[in-house]
Amino acid sequence: MLALAAGATTLSAWPGAQPRAAPLTRRIPSSGEVLPVIGLGSWITFNVGNDRAARADCVEVVRAFFAAGGRVIDSSPMYGSSQPTIGHALAQLGHPSALFSAEKVWIGDPARGPAQIEASREFWGVPRFDLMQVHNLLAWQQHLPLLFEMKAAGRLRYVGISTSEGRRHAEIETVMRTQPIDFVQITYNLLDRQVEQRLLPLAQERGIAVIVNRPFREGALLDALANHPLPGWAAEIGCTVWAQVALKFVVTHPAVTCAIPATSQVAHLRENMAAAHGPMPDAALRARMARDVAALSR
Repeated sequence: MLALAAGATTLSAWPGAQPRAAPLTRRIPSSGEVLPVIGLGSWITFNVGNDRAARADCVEVVRAFFAAGGRVIDSSPMYGSSQPTIGHALAQLGHPSALFSAEKVWIGDPARGPAQIEASREFWGVPRFDLMQVHNLLAWQQHLPLLFEMKAAGRLRYVGISTSEGRRHAEIETVMRTQPIDFVQITYNLLDRQVEQRLLPLAQERGIAVIVNRPFREGALLDALANHPLPGWAAEIGCTVWAQVALKFVVTHPAVTCAIPATSQVAHLRENMAAAHGPMPDAALRARMARDVAALSR
């Protein structure tokens, strides 16, 4: 019932740590570039304004993220001060070369799209974004041509779309079928599994990378499970906390490229990153995981 995570043995980034296997990775279908399956989201957790202590905490989260082999950091103009918080952390850390920057354009007036993208780039302090997504499909018909032009000009590496909380699946499917996008970002977790029916198989068929948001239902899933002991099968796949169960379920779907859990705590970040290591559930165990968690969450 288990599948072993692939990855060569490498030295851990923590001083004094023993060598460990590299994290599980997936390839971006349109390019073959490899990404670790656990990324870092910034919704709510990095919206800390000018609170110095909170910003310092975020710096340490980002530091631990890169130390654990992370690459993908995702944000959006709608996430309050998350963008400048990320930019501050990257500057403090000397702009790590491993970064895969994933941003979004989110504005109803397409004419203001370029200015918003440039403002986001300045907040991050990066020369260009790796991935730009049309957030929640807002004015996608107008924004996508701009993003494709930017990609062709070398001012952007990948183009995508995003949605959250199970919204706009029919429209997402239309875009996936008709536009040459590289990425789609959708909600998927142990309880929200609608995308298994059409969107995830379509991503495999069309060669579109998948970023998963809300793997913990913004914490509600973990809260619902907090008072339940881990099932026996959790130990079989190396899980010591429910967050790892939730993440291993998500990232072992064959269509998923990367999940982006958000946190403001280094301890939780390290727990999340550990989900990319060790034995992984196969299809049969994934089905059991979903059944058991659904029963516990009633």
